Amino acid sequence: MTVCTWVTALCVLPSIAVAIRNTTTGGCAIIRPPRDGGIRYRGLSQEQIRSVQILPVDYEIEYICRGSRVIVGPKVRKCLPDGTWTDIGLHSRCLLMCSKVWASLENGEVEAHPPGPPVEGTELHYRCLPGFRLVGRNSSLCTKLGKWAYPKPVCHYDRHYLGKKMLYIGALFPMSGGWPGGQACLPAAQMALELVNSRPDILPDYELKLIYHDSKCDPGEATKLLYDLLYTEPIKIVLMPGCSSVSTLVAEAARMWNLIVLSYGSSSPALSNRQRFPTFFRTHPSATLHNPTRVQLFKKWKWTKIATIQQTTEVFTSTLDDLEQRVKEAGIEISVRQSFLSDPAVAVKNLKRQDARIIVGLFYETEARKVFCEVFKEKLYGKKYVWFLIGWYADNWFKIKDPSINCTVENMTEAVEGHVTTEIVMLNPETVKGASNLTSQEFLEKLMTRLGGMNPEETGGFQEAPLAYDAIWALALALNKTAGALARKGLRLEDFNYNNRNVTGELYKAMNSSSFDGVSGHVVFDAQGSRMAWTLIEQLQGGSYKKIGYYDSTKGNLSWYGNDRWIGPAPPADQTKVIEEYRYLSQKLFVSVAVFAGLGILLGIICLTFNIYNSNVRYIQNSQPYLNNMTAVGCMMALAAVFPLGIDGNHVRRSRFPFVCQARLWLLGLGFSLAYGSMFTKIWWVHTVFTKKDEKKEKRKHLEPWKLYATVGVLLAVDVLSLMVWQIVDPLHITVEEFTKEAPKGDIDVLIQPLLEHCSSDKMNTWLGVVYGYKGLLLLLGIFLAYETKSISTEKINDHRAVGMAIYNVAVLCMITAPVTMILSSQQDASFAFAALAIVFSVYITLVVLFIPKMRRLITRGEWQSEQQDTMKTGSSTNNNDEEKSRQLEKENRELEKIITEKEERVSELRHQLAERQALRSRRRPSGTESKPHPPPGYPLPPSSDNHQPAFPNSSSLAPLYQAPLSDKIGRNNCHASRLHLLYK
Repeated sequence: MTVCTWVTALCVLPSIAVAIRNTTTGGCAIIRPPRDGGIRYRGLSQEQIRSVQILPVDYEIEYICRGSRVIVGPKVRKCLPDGTWTDIGLHSRCLLMCSKVWASLENGEVEAHPPGPPVEGTELHYRCLPGFRLVGRNSSLCTKLGKWAYPKPVCHYDRHYLGKKMLYIGALFPMSGGWPGGQACLPAAQMALELVNSRPDILPDYELKLIYHDSKCDPGEATKLLYDLLYTEPIKIVLMPGCSSVSTLVAEAARMWNLIVLSYGSSSPALSNRQRFPTFFRTHPSATLHNPTRVQLFKKWKWTKIATIQQTTEVFTSTLDDLEQRVKEAGIEISVRQSFLSDPAVAVKNLKRQDARIIVGLFYETEARKVFCEVFKEKLYGKKYVWFLIGWYADNWFKIKDPSINCTVENMTEAVEGHVTTEIVMLNPETVKGASNLTSQEFLEKLMTRLGGMNPEETGGFQEAPLAYDAIWALALALNKTAGALARKGLRLEDFNYNNRNVTGELYKAMNSSSFDGVSGHVVFDAQGSRMAWTLIEQLQGGSYKKIGYYDSTKGNLSWYGNDRWIGPAPPADQTKVIEEYRYLSQKLFVSVAVFAGLGILLGIICLTFNIYNSNVRYIQNSQPYLNNMTAVGCMMALAAVFPLGIDGNHVRRSRFPFVCQARLWLLGLGFSLAYGSMFTKIWWVHTVFTKKDEKKEKRKHLEPWKLYATVGVLLAVDVLSLMVWQIVDPLHITVEEFTKEAPKGDIDVLIQPLLEHCSSDKMNTWLGVVYGYKGLLLLLGIFLAYETKSISTEKINDHRAVGMAIYNVAVLCMITAPVTMILSSQQDASFAFAALAIVFSVYITLVVLFIPKMRRLITRGEWQSEQQDTMKTGSSTNNNDEEKSRQLEKENRELEKIITEKEERVSELRHQLAERQALRSRRRPSGTESKPHPPPGYPLPPSSDNHQPAFPNSSSLAPLYQAPLSDKIGRNNCHASRLHLLYK
């Protein structure tokens, strides 16, 4: 007894003991075990079994045998309320079993008495099939020792037999399961066998017999049944499975027994693999035959984006792989691909979330009900959606009550309305008689009679029944052809066994060359053994299927009836319609800024003209007018860049937009280099000259203008070179930025896709980093130099303070504008306004600061006339000498100041000494009698006491001491008397 049994016994034991104690009248008496066996009492120990005589109602006992013996008779008995055991009239015995090999006979039949396993006392009776004779005893008995009394007989072929010989077909018909196709296909196959066996021109010496089982469309069940067919006599010459999963199993195993497999209901594309299934044929076309039709419909309705949902089985996976390849070749995208095993809820929700519109569903009928119940819940149906399904379902498949779903028939009917099915043409639409001498309509009438009035819509496999019918005819015609080919070789069909490849080879050739008209149409197989056929296109309209067209994939012909009907006014879009809408610059903003830029250019022209016209005026000359001219030109170029900066796809064609991009770059780059470079050169020179030591400044008495121009030229050359390299290596081109789609208020099925055009290059960030880094350093250096030279005064460049202010303005605006415009690049109006106004303001401020003060001075003082006249009289050399004289006078002034300081210190010292000496004399002599001291040589006599003058001389009395040498000094330096005030500060 196993551990589980003992645990169960321990749990059940108390309840059984109580039941036994409480039983007085009810229950069954313990019975004796069979000979060579025993009884298993469930839940009772050995001690209880010895003491208990009555067992309760519903208590079960089980017989067990010793050794290799088996139970013959009831194995389990149950206590009935009347106090008896079930099947008490049937004995249960433990008997030895004889070999099962004797229970089967090749090319014959075996009958056992009594029926059941071959045990002691079993007698077997043998007989051979028609066309064979029995060699050996026709019966054998299983003895008490478990041995057969006589050897097993054999059936030999009877050459003199004049009757029909039997050929057996092993078939698996799914009467239930995912596809219960056997409900109609089995009667159709039996009809075909009856007609074939009655035809004298087809297999006249043979009779076909069908041995079939219910596979339930389950590969596991089919495995068991397959081996029953193979290992149970008689030998089957052909296997006929249905359902793709079962056919895959059978076709892969059949090669080991040299068996031809002919399927009537398998559509898996995987079965078209000749290397894997070398002996497989099918009258049901491959599921991939639907795909050319689907692609043709996608093209007809102009759909370029589809979605798929499939059940995870090999047939649907292979079909979807083939569909994916075909739609890719047709330029159609599978945007969503979902799969499920048993519950499609998550897959359907994903389709809804990803906005799937055109959906191809690949699943069996039972799963289709689950899918569309979820479709109803998710509202994935209606005028915006189209479903493509397989057409082999029953016509009322969505109305069949299914306990696995919680949707009503009304819900299902609403969800499936309008879907399209593609179905292989399984019934010949033409009224012609084929090999069976029946038209398709006559076949349907006979089939309906055989089904006994069953509703075709509720009968599984009714649509595939013509394929099963034609499969029998294809096999019969192939066997008939094979019999003739074998006869020429001295062989017969009845010689076939699982090791005989000759018969299999001839039958394969005959099947491969089959070509006849059947009730399903013309029957012909391709190189992979699959049936070639037309495709029927139907649409569910008002709860019933309507034919809307046919498609012949071999010729690519689409026969369209034009009666397709949609919930909306037309076939829906394959996705939410996205309208591309480019964002263009506001024209009012562009015009406003352009007006300011134009006025700025006009102001630049006025300033440039003024500067050129007055270039001979001394005041203008001292401001380096050629550099100012460059500044004005650079400002005008920067303002000119405002116009291409505001030009977009609203003004020029897309092909010419790169030229606009280049114009922006070159105008702004060169304008900056000219305008800022010239100002930077001035500040650089002022800082270089006037921040040096005095002795070094003396060496730079003359400013050479060509050096200033060369500095501007270097800055300009660097910009030109960098722009050329940028344009050649990585030219600017147009790029389109996409924004989040916007839903308009009116149409729920339309989205607006905002787009914005940009000027860009492949390595835009790298180039901008280099340019911004280089120019940023120049700006920072310019700010530093402007700050350092703010207190310097020089007439050689008399406007350097104004230049410093302009540099501050340009630097601050550039450093603010560059990062902000990069941040605002996705907002065309803000980006343009910020960049353009920064250019306009910086240019206006630069022009006003540099040129307006000059205009004001010349206008208010009239200096341009006097300076011009003075220049004409004295020549240009006078202007140069005046500045040199002024510098020399300043130097002399400083030297004289030092001399005066030294003299004043000497005077103070002498006064102190004089005061000390006079005080000493006054203490030595008596008052009034002492003689007056004599002053030192060179000093004036002291005043008399009568005049009451102070004892110490004032500063004016000392003037002769240093007035003469000062006059001499001034005379030596030819200093004019009018400039004497410069000596004292």
